[in-house]
Amino acid sequence: MRGFRGDPRPDEPDPDLLAVVRVVPVELAPAVPEPAAHRREEHTGTRVGPVQGPLLALTVVQVQAEVSVRTVYRDVESLHAAGVPLYGDAGHSGGYRLLAGYRTRLTGLSTGEAEALFLSGLPGPAAELGLGTLLAAAQLKLRASLPPELLAHADRVRSRFHLDAPGWYAEADDVPFLPQVADAVWNGRVLAVRYRRWKEPAEVDRRLEPYGLVLKAGRWYVIAGPGPRSYRVDQILELSVLDEEFAPPRDFDLAGHWRGHQADFHARLYTGEAVVRISAEAAGQLTGRVASALAATGTPEPDGWTRAVLPIESVDHAHREFLRLGAGIEVLEPAGLRDRLARTARELGALYS
Repeated sequence: MRGFRGDPRPDEPDPDLLAVVRVVPVELAPAVPEPAAHRREEHTGTRVGPVQGPLLALTVVQVQAEVSVRTVYRDVESLHAAGVPLYGDAGHSGGYRLLAGYRTRLTGLSTGEAEALFLSGLPGPAAELGLGTLLAAAQLKLRASLPPELLAHADRVRSRFHLDAPGWYAEADDVPFLPQVADAVWNGRVLAVRYRRWKEPAEVDRRLEPYGLVLKAGRWYVIAGPGPRSYRVDQILELSVLDEEFAPPRDFDLAGHWRGHQADFHARLYTGEAVVRISAEAAGQLTGRVASALAATGTPEPDGWTRAVLPIESVDHAHREFLRLGAGIEVLEPAGLRDRLARTARELGALYS
C-alpha cells in the first residue's frame, strides 16, 4: 500500500492524456438507507458522478481527457487537506480509497430547519444576482447530504409553497448592473454611478459605498454610504468599479436600517387626515395603514355606515383613491377634498346624463 503523499510512478503511460482515480464504494450500515444515486459534487475540478447500486456512500471518481495525473495528485492532496481520509493502493489496478465507513454529511438539521432552508430558496433573485448556478449546485449538495426523512419533508415543502415576490401589475425591473453591485457589496469596492432620480436634475453622478442589497416586492435597492441612503438598482444608468476599498461601519445593521427606512417612509407618506363616512362594502376594499386606521377610529352609525378618521397623503392622492370607492364613501373633512369630490361627481353626472 502506498501512502497518500506518494509521487506519481515514473513508468505510468501517457500521464497527460488520461488518468483514472478509483474511489472504491463503501457499504453503509443498514440503518442509513440513502439512495446514493442523488449524490453529486465537485472537488477542485474533479467530477464526481452518480453511484449505481444500493447503500453506497461514495462515488466512482473519473478524471478523463485533458486532466493530467499531476492534477489528480494535487486534487487528492486538497481533499486530504480538507480532512477527507484517503489512502492509496499501488500497482496497475490501484488507486485511492476512502477510509471504510467514512461519509460526509450535514449534521444537526431538524425537520423544521430543513423545511425552512428549502422554503427560503429564491431562484429568480439568485439568478438576477448571477448566483443561479451556484444556488442549484448548493441545493443538490444539500439534498445529497440529507437523510431520507428530512429530504422527504424538504421536497414536500417545495411542492406545496411557491414564492413570487413581484406584484401583479408591474413588469419585472431591468437590472443589468445588479451582479456588479452585488460583487461590490461582497468585496467592499467603491462604485461610481450615473443615477436617475425623480427630481431635477434627473441624472446625477454618485460615489457609492454599497453596504448591502434589499429585495422589496420584486424591486432591488442598494443601501450605500455616505449616509447611508437607498438607491433603486434599476435606476443606475452607468456603473464603474473604482480601485478603492471600504468597510461598512461596524455598527451598521442592514435589516434594522431597512426597517427604519420603511417607518420613516410611511411617516412622511401620510401627512394629513380625512374624516369620512364609509359603507361596509367600501370598507372591505381598504388595505394597509388606512384599514388599520378604520379599525382604530371607526364608530358605527345607525344606517350601518362607519364614521372614521383616515390618513391621507395629499388632497390629490386622496381624491383619486376615494373616487375608486364610488358612492361607498362620503368625505366630511377637509372641506377642500369634499368640494373637489363633489365637483368631480357633478362632472361625471353631466357626462353620463
